[in-house]
Amino acid sequence: MTSPFAPDLLTRDFLNALLQQQTHQPQRWAGHGGHWQWLGEGALQWEPADLAHRHADLVLSCGIHGDETAPVEVCNHLIRDLAAGHLSCRARVLFLFGNPEALRQHRRYLDDDLNRMFDGRHQQHPGSREAARAAQLERWLSAFFMAAPAAAHAVPLLHYDLHTAIRGSRFERFALYPYRADLQWNEQQMAWLQRCGVDAVLLNEKPAGTFSYFSSSRFGADAFTLELGKVRRFGENDLSRFSGMDQGLRALLAAPADSTTTPLPRRFRVAGEIVRQSEAGFQLHIPDDVENFTAFPRGTVLATDGDYRYVVAQDEECIVFPNPKVKLGLRAGLLVVEIKP
Repeated sequence: MTSPFAPDLLTRDFLNALLQQQTHQPQRWAGHGGHWQWLGEGALQWEPADLAHRHADLVLSCGIHGDETAPVEVCNHLIRDLAAGHLSCRARVLFLFGNPEALRQHRRYLDDDLNRMFDGRHQQHPGSREAARAAQLERWLSAFFMAAPAAAHAVPLLHYDLHTAIRGSRFERFALYPYRADLQWNEQQMAWLQRCGVDAVLLNEKPAGTFSYFSSSRFGADAFTLELGKVRRFGENDLSRFSGMDQGLRALLAAPADSTTTPLPRRFRVAGEIVRQSEAGFQLHIPDDVENFTAFPRGTVLATDGDYRYVVAQDEECIVFPNPKVKLGLRAGLLVVEIKP
């Protein structure tokens, strides 16, 4: 059952209102130095008063998986401080809380993995609640980028999709850079990520169903899937571990990203992937506590599925996102190798 609340609740707790299924009335209202617009459940847009001199059109998404709560809290604090006038923002920003019902139930997803549904793949899953949500998120993001007002100078399109991982990681914070047809990676963006505490970037070399791939492929946005820590329930997050990204985002809202040259994060490319092909026969031959970016030597058998075997073919391959519980036909793990300087 939904109930309306006044805009000033944003200064207190937008997340709590979302979890309580409260709606916003009115749908557009003035803020400190700009105005807000409520687009629908979990979708909130901010525009500065001086749109002609804004420095970015930025999408911040979180909660695509309902058990990944820390990035949701980080975005909630940004909204609270911006609405209260404690945070300056000269960028145009779209906040998207991806899967509200999964957040309420602390479930990764309801029917299907939402982050495999984008770039039109939701059309392959009629009846899935995540498919309907993916289509709605695509519409909001598309409208945001396509309706961008003219600016006095070129304005970058940015999309940071904030996540936490099921497993621990040798790199606590890492990024996935979606495939780009021209394979031109934005090194200034990667340097900004390094300043935010992101130590590794995985360069994808083929299309995917992720939200960041959708914004990159359809609009040419500099987009990243950002893994910022480990999955925990609401109330269990140590947000001090997210301070680098929080501070980086606050600085970016106020001014363009610092172009100072810094060392780039360590970079990796995909060497192979493990795909689950059967219900009974599939086995992932690694312990449950193996961390992301754990390295395995050439010749190691990492997975079997009937006649199928994944054998490490290079001197050293690191596993990312190992998950033996995925549905049939989905990726149960990525194998990556480091790109040496």
